[in-house]
Amino acid sequence: MKLGVLPRFTRDVIVDPGWVTGFGALCEEMGVESVWGVEHVLVAQDYEPRYPYSADGRMPGNPETVMPDPLEWLAFFAASSETVRLGTSVLVLTLHSPVVIAKRVATLDALSRGRMMLGVGIGWQVEEYAAVGVPYTQRGPRLDEYIDALRALWCEEFASFDGRFVRFDRVSSLPKPAHPGGVPIVIGGSSEAAARRAGTRGDGFFPYVVSPDDFAARVADVRAAAVAAGRDPGAVELTVWPTSWRPGAALDVDLARRYADGGADRLVVSAQEAGGPALDDLRRFLGDYRERVLDRL
Repeated sequence: MKLGVLPRFTRDVIVDPGWVTGFGALCEEMGVESVWGVEHVLVAQDYEPRYPYSADGRMPGNPETVMPDPLEWLAFFAASSETVRLGTSVLVLTLHSPVVIAKRVATLDALSRGRMMLGVGIGWQVEEYAAVGVPYTQRGPRLDEYIDALRALWCEEFASFDGRFVRFDRVSSLPKPAHPGGVPIVIGGSSEAAARRAGTRGDGFFPYVVSPDDFAARVADVRAAAVAAGRDPGAVELTVWPTSWRPGAALDVDLARRYADGGADRLVVSAQEAGGPALDDLRRFLGDYRERVLDRL
């Protein structure tokens, strides 16, 4: 079972260079397989309550929550680590030009010697789309097209693409990613549509706030979609963060086992669950997690 870690997204540490450098060294020391950045380009003060993971449509958080640009943050983290993989969970790809993202992600993958995983999603905040000048409607088709455009730019020497939302003709995007075939693309989201997208287009699937039973159902959707698309269903890597569904249960081995039995290849924990911001707090937490959970699966 692979171990992924979300950093602590509080202003006292997430943009503290010393903390991030120490976090990178600690992740190497503790055998962490991957670290994940998250994205909100902005958060409106009075956003329309469309957050899909709570009953009231409001997302959790407090004034101390800070979400730096995930690609910039991961680039800094990469310089303080050697083997830890770099993931986004998720980059709201439809807020960005896929041509620009292709260049940025390929550069990060090349400089990190192939450690990048690009987790993508469609987001939910109407105000965020309005602020960057992108229509909120047709987010799903736009995401599908952007994924295909990324792969064309990464894999073809001179790429052409003629879609509804993006077009280019015989263009070269360099550097290419270190990953043969391009950076792995992980589909975020807990809906059936997200699971089907992972099966038809993704290299991975990372749902959020999903129960073990719903996770197993979405995994079945992923695999069915992959088979229907003529793809190997076992090639889609499955990631889940158990305590996004049940906060405070990180050390519950029975809960972790239910996700593992449902097909998870990677379990994610949050540095926030360590209790305090000190790296020694996180070291103790990760040690406990490995001993009480991972080693017993």
